[in-house]
Amino acid sequence: MTIRVMLVDDQELLRTGFRMILQSQGDIEIAAEAGDGAQALEQLRHTTVDVILMDVRMPRLDGVQATRRICLAEDGSPLPNAPHVLILTTFDLDEYAFAALKAGASGFLLKDVPPTELVAAIRAVHGGDAVVAPTTTRRMIDRFAEVLPTPQSAPGSNVLDPLTEREREVFLLVAQGLSNGEIAARLVLSEATVKTHVGRILAKLDLRDRVQAVVLAYEAGLIRAGATD
Repeated sequence: MTIRVMLVDDQELLRTGFRMILQSQGDIEIAAEAGDGAQALEQLRHTTVDVILMDVRMPRLDGVQATRRICLAEDGSPLPNAPHVLILTTFDLDEYAFAALKAGASGFLLKDVPPTELVAAIRAVHGGDAVVAPTTTRRMIDRFAEVLPTPQSAPGSNVLDPLTEREREVFLLVAQGLSNGEIAARLVLSEATVKTHVGRILAKLDLRDRVQAVVLAYEAGLIRAGATD
């Protein structure tokens, strides 16, 4: 299956570089390009796209606002058939990148990402996965929050009501940025079982991916501002 990609960046030189990398892949096609968020929205009206590589800081309409319009309905719920958005940022943990994750993006990449990782990220997102690596998620949490020792008493802990006790354990470990393998080792479960738990958690909480789980945990008060060192 061919993955149709849109490149959105106000720097034509960067778009050219990404295009050269991606066009060499047999399963990736550059379906459209745009110089800002407004042009991207216009392109989507008549172009079918699977994955969007979205810059953050652009004129007219920035990547955060564009991502929100692409991925979320007016009531803030995820749009089921929206393209997956990968945010491109110059700095790891760019404040706008975090805002874009909240707006529905499936992850973020640094603009100097190695070509092999860029291609792998596009394929992963197209398959429904998030591309924020566990180590990157930890750095995000180090910047914004730490897990509370007693999450059951947290102000927003009722958001976990649909989950079983085991699923709550898994959710909090996902929010800490642990991979499925690490969660399996921590809870003495098989990795396949953890994957099943994660899938059920995302479905029950109406979340697109693990990134959205981290954002939910932060907003619900299950994690709080402060370093985890």
